[in-house]
This record gives sequence, structure tokens and C-alpha cells, in this order.
Amino acid sequence: MTNQPAKPNWRMAGVTVPEVEDYLYAMLPPRDEVLAEMEVEAGKDDIAIVGPAVARVLYQLALISGAKKVFEMGSAIGYSTIWWARAVGEGGRVVYTDGDPKRAEKARRYFERAGVSKRITVRVGDALEFLSEEKTEYDIIFNDVDKIDYPRVFRSALPRLKSGGLFITDNVLWNGKVSKPNPDATTKAILEFNKLIYESKDLFTTILPLRDGVSVCVKK
Repeated sequence: MTNQPAKPNWRMAGVTVPEVEDYLYAMLPPRDEVLAEMEVEAGKDDIAIVGPAVARVLYQLALISGAKKVFEMGSAIGYSTIWWARAVGEGGRVVYTDGDPKRAEKARRYFERAGVSKRITVRVGDALEFLSEEKTEYDIIFNDVDKIDYPRVFRSALPRLKSGGLFITDNVLWNGKVSKPNPDATTKAILEFNKLIYESKDLFTTILPLRDGVSVCVKK
């Protein structure tokens, strides 16, 4: 029997049929050297990144919306940050946030190699605090912080998102746990968040069942 290579951690278990999930990833074009290296590192060191399938959606949404200002909450080694920075183009601005100085320093090196460092502001600390201090409105706010904080993010993000802007959140299906009985505290926070974004009169929301679930909300 041939041993199958282990799937990288950013593939997760998925929320779609495994064969369909495999097909979707097999169809993706190769990434450049920097992104490919980051995917390998994330898999080896168990670092949370969105992976290439979700990253392409983020990039596409930024292009469609013409976004020039993106605030990213929970950036890790900066994988999705690079996709955002490439999407906003020259003159665009992406705010990277993470609480780990070592990860931030690693992200800075990746940004330099990817040629997008001038478009990225690196902030090390609490993403929620940084967002609460913002006076400007953003075209896109991307939420990928600790899941227990998702309801707090909802309340902080909306006032700092422009009308017509996108509020995008990763992991909203939480490996399918949102459909299981007896949810733990983290799953309860995600369930509360999902209810908030669908019931909000200020948002039009869709959850995409890709990878671990991505919610896309448009502010009215």
C-alpha cells in the first residue's frame, strides 16, 4: 500500500465531502516561492493560516470591491496579509495585527521577500484594542482572532467599516462543530457570532462552506 502524504494543518478536516475538498485543492494553480514556503512552514509548525483556497477568495473579494484599506485581525506569519497587500495594489494599505512579536518579525521578512512591505503596517498586540483606536473607516475588515472573541469583534468592527465595505471572518463553521450538540465555550462564541451577523440589520451576510467556513458580510 502506498502511504498518502499527510495533509497540511491548514487543510483542516474541511466541511465539504473529502473527495470534493481534494479536487478543489488539486485545481489550484501553484503559488509563488514565498507563499509556498509559508504553506510548508505553517504545516510543519502548526501555524494557523487560511490556506490557498480561502486566500484566493479574499483576493478576489478585494479586487471586486476595489478595496484599498484592509484591517486584518489575527495575521500570524502574514500569509493572508500578502494576498491582501497584492490585491489592494500600489497606494493600498493593509494593517497586520498579531500578539506574538516573533511571528510578526517573521512576517516582516516574508513581506520584504514578497515585495509588499511598503503596503503593510505591522502592529504587535491586541487586534481588538488596535481596531477600537482606529478613527478611519476600512474597505475590508478581516477577522481571524481567537474564536472566543468573535462576538466582541462584531461589535467593534461595524463602526469602523465603510458603507458597502466587507466584514469577512474565517472559521465560522469550526470543523462542523457548530452543528453538533453540547457545544464548548469556543463553539458557543462562534454560534453567537453567526447569529449576530445574520440578524444584523446593518449587514447582508453569506457563509461560504469552504475549508472551515468563511462569512462574507456587506455593510449596508
